[in-house]
Amino acid sequence: QVQLVESGGGLVQAGGSLRLSCAPRGRTSYNFNMGWFRQAPGKEREFVAAVNWSGSSTYYADSVKGRFTISRDAAKNTIYLQMNSLKPEDTAIYYCAADPRRRSTEVAGLNTYDYWGQGTQVTVSS
Repeated sequence: QVQLVESGGGLVQAGGSLRLSCAPRGRTSYNFNMGWFRQAPGKEREFVAAVNWSGSSTYYADSVKGRFTISRDAAKNTIYLQMNSLKPEDTAIYYCAADPRRRSTEVAGLNTYDYWGQGTQVTVSS
């Protein structure tokens, strides 16, 4: 069982930046593909970004390309989502997810990921 813990959410004005973090609780290392998803009120959970197990490949939803950057720090056993130029439509709960089977052809799929964090709220005011 993998427990993922997100942090870094908060309230920010439009045009501002936030950095989200996600780390597995209690594990010293992991080599999973990792993803970030988000869910706004009344909407389905949607893919935001993913990084493969080695950090060599990243993937983004069209809505965040050029504004968000996903990365991983193996030494700190943490992945990050740097969010710049935030818009009110980015407001959502952001979830970190882990895919131990490393299915890089299916990174945007909800069912690809076996483990999920509890989520962190991001609110962007206009």
